Amino acid sequence: MARVLIVGAGLTGSLCAALLRRAASRPLHLTVWDKAEDPGGRMPTISCTHNPQCTADLGAQYITCAPYYAKKHRSFYDELLAHGILKPLTSPIEGMVVKEGDCNFVAPQGVSSIIKHYLKESGADIYFRQCVTQINLRNDKWEVSSETGPPEQFDLLVLTMPVPQILQLQGDIVNLTSECQRQQLESVSYSSRYALGLFYEAGTKIDVPWAGQYITSNPCIRFISIDNKKRNIESSEVGPSLVIHTTVPFGVAHLEHRLEDVQELIFQQLNSILPSLPQPVDTKCQKWRYSQVTSAAVNCPGQMTLHRRPFLVCGGDGFTQSNFDGCITSALCVLEALRSHI
Repeated sequence: MARVLIVGAGLTGSLCAALLRRAASRPLHLTVWDKAEDPGGRMPTISCTHNPQCTADLGAQYITCAPYYAKKHRSFYDELLAHGILKPLTSPIEGMVVKEGDCNFVAPQGVSSIIKHYLKESGADIYFRQCVTQINLRNDKWEVSSETGPPEQFDLLVLTMPVPQILQLQGDIVNLTSECQRQQLESVSYSSRYALGLFYEAGTKIDVPWAGQYITSNPCIRFISIDNKKRNIESSEVGPSLVIHTTVPFGVAHLEHRLEDVQELIFQQLNSILPSLPQPVDTKCQKWRYSQVTSAAVNCPGQMTLHRRPFLVCGGDGFTQSNFDGCITSALCVLEALRSHI
């Protein structure tokens, strides 16, 4: 039985796992490793320490589907809608640019429920806190080392983490890329930003007419979401949650600052926008060093194959674009590259 390792439990990695399971004509042992504590990648849903039912999306806020992808990726949208994982976005988002024919969706159980759905469909063994450090060739297999535990060997390897993290890996993988491929990988660039999640006691009222708002006149804050309102979740037992995304210039300027200091700066600016906000009962500040792809790898749409025997392929939004459809496109390209091996 071929052992397959997918590194990264974000959207591309989880969908790759599900697609491989569905397409395989022979038994596969699928394993997913992720360095985080929970699934989601850059689509995480976090819970309030005091009330786990109170959640907030710290990454992607909603999914926009253009008419082209509504047709091309219809089966993916239909599946998630049928399972109640996605539903149409009906709450008001001030300042959102809506193009003709676009459809917008939210995830009622949080955006990470999409990733959890695909991981469940894959039947893969999933391990968190597994930060890959080295990849070496050992007798026609990949020996993969992490910060914890002994190295393990796999027949097929799929890397879906941000491209700079692929370039940081040590071992034989360093010598696998051609000069052209390394230049392609090094050309991939990302924006950086912070996200701040705020949780409030049950019964707290945040009296604004919108569920989300784009801010254009603040040097720090770009977007605010009342997360439960965005998802149309009202409960007397669960308090509201607020998510603030910073501007990219602010994220870049404060990238190496302490989280506590950044959080205080965001609070100060938030107070100027929503001065009547009460004190939250819990907070979570997230630094997104690799937030969204600003320049994808050229001339390798969807994936990059680094080695064929044994097979090693890279995928993710670094090879397409940072949105839901970009990750679907990459996962499908990875599947096509692996098809003859499964």
